[in-house]
Amino acid sequence: MSYILGIDQSTQGTKAILFDEEANPVKRADLAHRQIVNEKGWVSHDPEEIYRNVLRVVREVVEKAGIPKEKIAALGISNQRETTLAWNRAGHPLADAVVWQCGRAENIARRLAGQAEMIYDKTGLPLSPYFPACKMVWLKEHMTPDSRVSFGTMDSWLVYRLTGGARYLTDYSNASRTQLLNLETLEWDQELCGLFGIPGNCLPEIKDSNSCFGYTDFHGFLENKIPILAVLGDSHAALFGQGCHKKGMVKATYGTGSSIMMNIGGEAVHSGAGLVTSLAWGIDGKVDYVLEGNINYTGAVVTWLKEDMGLIASAGETAALARDANPADRSVLVPAFTGLSAPYWKEDARALLWGMSRTTGRAEVVRAALDSIAYQVADVLYAMEQDCGERIQELRVDGGPAGNPYLMQFQSDMADTAVYVAEREELSAMGAAYLAGITAGLYDREKVFDKMGYQKYTPDMSSEQREEKRRRWKEAIGLVL
Repeated sequence: MSYILGIDQSTQGTKAILFDEEANPVKRADLAHRQIVNEKGWVSHDPEEIYRNVLRVVREVVEKAGIPKEKIAALGISNQRETTLAWNRAGHPLADAVVWQCGRAENIARRLAGQAEMIYDKTGLPLSPYFPACKMVWLKEHMTPDSRVSFGTMDSWLVYRLTGGARYLTDYSNASRTQLLNLETLEWDQELCGLFGIPGNCLPEIKDSNSCFGYTDFHGFLENKIPILAVLGDSHAALFGQGCHKKGMVKATYGTGSSIMMNIGGEAVHSGAGLVTSLAWGIDGKVDYVLEGNINYTGAVVTWLKEDMGLIASAGETAALARDANPADRSVLVPAFTGLSAPYWKEDARALLWGMSRTTGRAEVVRAALDSIAYQVADVLYAMEQDCGERIQELRVDGGPAGNPYLMQFQSDMADTAVYVAEREELSAMGAAYLAGITAGLYDREKVFDKMGYQKYTPDMSSEQREEKRRRWKEAIGLVL
């Protein structure tokens, strides 16, 4: 029996999952890492803590499974995207990682505002402190100077450290999110690198997502090194794991934030509706593109209810509370705690709880919070339909909040489409592991995705009720904007 190891290094923590020869998950191990938030609201991660956690979860999952170490055939990595790091060639971080949510580079984006159209035309991404290019500039201006600095996203950092500094690489999915990759040439754009002041030799080499990214023994844990045969940004890995390999297929990953992606095939399409264009992946020398909308606060809204407002003790309470809420209550929450992302892109927007009455209470606020998740996702889906000129027939979903039956039914109602909830969890780790297993020749790409089961939700709301709810949401959005 051979095994494939999947590592998902996400915003909140790191997990390792072992998959057997039949592509079934065997065991998993998880470790959280610190969310370092200062008085300005800047969000950072400690790169060394994350690397130590990678090594720990690998050790733990292998020991839990009780398998011979030599039976692990290959590794696939999925990673939190846009989180940006700088390290020296010895592999020592020069600063804490700037997390994707963090808007500290806003002034840098303002400085370059006159070049926003050119940047968008080349990269498919609107100029924003959300993307790594501005974050790299901020790091460069605030860290101790080092003539041999390496910039990268979390995938490059992990590959560099896991291979002992032998490989400084990224894949097309992650590179396309940096705001430095030219979508047409599929290379680092020299004009953009000059504009941002990031030399090309400070950026990793770009490879297909199913390349060999080097070999690792996890700092001596394995007797023999194994190949790293897949690297994908977490949302791209989830798209792959969901089997959305054909043009027009759409998935939504509900995590801390959410990524809604549509596979648009082998040609880039620039959005006219507030979405971004990225690369889904590069596999065997061929790239696929995606339209994508990113939302900052989805699962994080539930965390806000629990940790900041004290309205719930656990996420599991929210579905029942939402169902118990007064149907006549018209409260709307717009969770723009750190601005609005797709399709609005308004960094200075702030959150709003609107339309409360004297009878608005705990259950009504909880329902408004859950509803805000579905409204935001539906906004992105409507923008996708506008860009591609076709109705979305189904939405495949994954992530923790996808297990909330109230939310998924409301999502189906507001998007007016069928919602398929993947029965397996952790689609990002699974997608990376599946791609590594396919690359290793262990899995058959034509058959391995047939194992996925889904729970289906279909619209159960009148068009009049749907339009009234959307009208209220849009009115609240207008107040925030």
